[in-house]
Amino acid sequence: MCYDSGMSESEQDPANRVKQARPLLWSPSPEPETTAPAAMAPPPKNRARSAPATALTLISGNANPASAEDAEAPALSINRYSPTIKELPTDERPRERLAKYGAHALSTAELIGVLIRTGNAERSAVSLGEFLLAEFGNVKGIASATLDQLASVKGLGLAKAAEIQAAIEFGHRLALFSDDDRPAIAGPQDVANLIMPELRYIKKETLKSLLLDTKNRVLGIKTVSIGDLSSSIVHPREVFKDAVTSSAASIIVAHNHPSGDPTPSREDITVTKRLMEAGEIMGIELLDHIVIGDGCFVSLKEKGLI
Repeated sequence: MCYDSGMSESEQDPANRVKQARPLLWSPSPEPETTAPAAMAPPPKNRARSAPATALTLISGNANPASAEDAEAPALSINRYSPTIKELPTDERPRERLAKYGAHALSTAELIGVLIRTGNAERSAVSLGEFLLAEFGNVKGIASATLDQLASVKGLGLAKAAEIQAAIEFGHRLALFSDDDRPAIAGPQDVANLIMPELRYIKKETLKSLLLDTKNRVLGIKTVSIGDLSSSIVHPREVFKDAVTSSAASIIVAHNHPSGDPTPSREDITVTKRLMEAGEIMGIELLDHIVIGDGCFVSLKEKGLI
């Protein structure tokens, strides 16, 4: 007798049926198996089910196998490759670009790469610079980091961390540099220009005094105290000690707010009034008190608070 299976010749081919039984690569569950006619052997299970599991592993790297034999499918591990500086074309290397176009043409990560010179087995010097920016948030975060925090970054160590901090301090001193060894103070902006590059990144409140002569030229800048600015810590004796020994005619005090907000606190105003009274008795006038924030400042005298 003739048996009509209702299938075309291509559908009756076992090899084609195996292909049709395979699920789509983005489907984590195989399609239900159809019952094969009695005269035909069912397709091999391992061929119909192992292929999608392997494909899923390659696509997502985290497939959920449906059986023990699927669990044996190898997972694909993808590591990011970071080319070394020597592997870059000569005209793309940071040091060569700096020599040709100037330091301003380099990105911040490339400047760090030039500074530290070498990376490690995982990252080039430039990639390490990118990692530092991501780890500490931005340039300000790197500048505010301690030596130990920088040295703990894999690939830096103490020597490279010290080089970074030395470069940051060099920038601070450049910002403070003046052709005139004794710049004159005409207003609060001149005070901010002198001390903001240093104080804006310090994480503890730091009080400094500017010693002035009779023409308001700077005789020196002294650190008075480090810590919370309170009447119990900031004593007039400590503030005016250097002014007396330097024969200063007047002084200006300044301190930072680590929060970045230069709004004077009640304690700031109280301490300032106490210092003004002491200065009147000693004959050394307190001209102003400047509060430094992150890129901004407040003059208590300009605000009419003293």
